[in-house]
Amino acid sequence: MAERVLHNYFRSSSAYRVRIALNLKGLAYEYVPVHLNRNGGEQFGAPFVALNPQRLVPVLSEQGVNLSQSLAIMEYLEEQYPLPALLPASPADRAYVRQLSLAMACDIHPLNNLRVLKYISGAMGQSDEARQAWIAHWTKAGLDALEQELARAPQRGRFCFGDTPTMADCCLVPQLFNAQRFNIDLAPYPTLRAIDAECQKLAAFAQAHPAHQPDAE
Repeated sequence: MAERVLHNYFRSSSAYRVRIALNLKGLAYEYVPVHLNRNGGEQFGAPFVALNPQRLVPVLSEQGVNLSQSLAIMEYLEEQYPLPALLPASPADRAYVRQLSLAMACDIHPLNNLRVLKYISGAMGQSDEARQAWIAHWTKAGLDALEQELARAPQRGRFCFGDTPTMADCCLVPQLFNAQRFNIDLAPYPTLRAIDAECQKLAAFAQAHPAHQPDAE
C-alpha cells in the first residue's frame, strides 16, 4: 500500500475538502474510491466499516493510522506538515478560520448530506419537490450568513482570510459546488463567488474538483 491513502468518493464534499488540503500542501496520495451508491453503498461493506465504523468518507490512512472526519484530517495535516499553512499564526485568527470552516462543514453540509437526503425521500416518504425545498432552505440559510460574515470581515482578502488559501477555502469551494449541483442560485453571494473564483485559479483546487477524479461519473 502507498505511504498515504485517501479513501473517498469523487462527489463527497468532505473528501473534496481533504483533496484540496493535500494538494495545497503538496502531499501525494493514492486515491481509493468508495462508491456511496453502488451495490447499496460500498461504505457499508465490511472492509470499509473496519476502517471507519461511521461508514462515512473520507478516511486518510497514513503511517498505520486511519483518520476520518474531514476537519480532523486537515488539522492533522496542519500539525504533521505545517507548511504551507492552512491556519494563520495568531490564536484569534486561527479560531476565526476554524469558525468559518465549521459553519460550512457542521452547519450547512450535514443537513444536505447523502444519507440525510436518502432518509427524507426514503423512510420519510417525501417527494422530490419536498426534498429540493429542504436542500434549498438549509443551503440558503447557511450561505446567507456566510456571505454576510465575509462581506464585512476585515480579515478577508483574495480568500476567506487574507491572500493565501486556508482551511476555510478548502470548505467553501466544495460547498458552493454542492449548491450548484442542487440548482441553488448563487447570484446573492458575490463575496463567496469572488473567493471561489480566486480559488479556482490555483491548481490545488482545480485538480481536486470532482470532475477530475478517477471515479467521476
